[in-house]
Amino acid sequence: MKDIILYAIPVFVFSLITEIGYFRVQQKHHVHYLAKDTVSSLSMGIGNVLVGFVSKAIVFGAIVFVYQFHIFEFDRRVWWYWVLLFFADDLSYYWFHRMSHQIRYFWASHVVHHSSQFYNLGTALRQTWTGNIAGSFLIYLWMPLLGFHPLDVVFMQSVSLLYQFWIHTEAINKMPYWFELFFNTPSHHRVHHGSDVKYLDKNHAGILIIWDRIFGTFQAEEERPQYGLTGNLSTYNIFTIAFHEWKAMLQDVWRAPNLGVALQYIFGPPGWSHDGSRKTTQQLRKESAAHHSDNPN
Repeated sequence: MKDIILYAIPVFVFSLITEIGYFRVQQKHHVHYLAKDTVSSLSMGIGNVLVGFVSKAIVFGAIVFVYQFHIFEFDRRVWWYWVLLFFADDLSYYWFHRMSHQIRYFWASHVVHHSSQFYNLGTALRQTWTGNIAGSFLIYLWMPLLGFHPLDVVFMQSVSLLYQFWIHTEAINKMPYWFELFFNTPSHHRVHHGSDVKYLDKNHAGILIIWDRIFGTFQAEEERPQYGLTGNLSTYNIFTIAFHEWKAMLQDVWRAPNLGVALQYIFGPPGWSHDGSRKTTQQLRKESAAHHSDNPN
């Protein structure tokens, strides 16, 4: 089994260089790229590939194991099998992605991808080293259980990841209206990377934006987002980027006054604190709404 992501690496590199050149010509290079930030993103991407040689084997093994108990026997030669596979994978990705923003345990891995304060094709390559090891793949196991072949499941996951590369750019403003209506686009995904309160935890789509529209997490792009985290990192050290949230979570668990609080620090939403010293997305939204209510102008 070959990972098609590896074959796409030359395309990633060429596209990244092209985007850098485009912004240089536009004399906006400093707004969209910072050398240290880009090096960190590329280093995280390389680390993801290296870790993937082991972690993806674990994931594939789990998928193969579950497939032994599959419920239906699908014919892989018929066209509708691939249509069902596409929608099943994309829906699974939506819930995996949404879960990664709502449960701190999974956010500890996913936060890596949001840690850059820039939005460019380099940021697309800023990937976690711990996601698969932490078990984020578990939400996909219903697919082989239903009857989708393991090779097809991992193939479609790679297709989704490849699609999401091009939407990490500010070089494209809007796609045609019909495309924006159904598909994830640079405009929709810029919202997802915004740290503005109204943009937090929105637009979790992989390929199809319809899931966000259906499940109430869609937010149209309005003003240009402020990218990054609500509390940004002050370092480009890749090991800090990779593990800072895991470290913070373990520290919170160690200091927790009881087991219930400790579990909440692991499985509660990011930003939750038992003493109110930090804020979740919902708390930040309530504060923002109260502020606008008190200051309507």
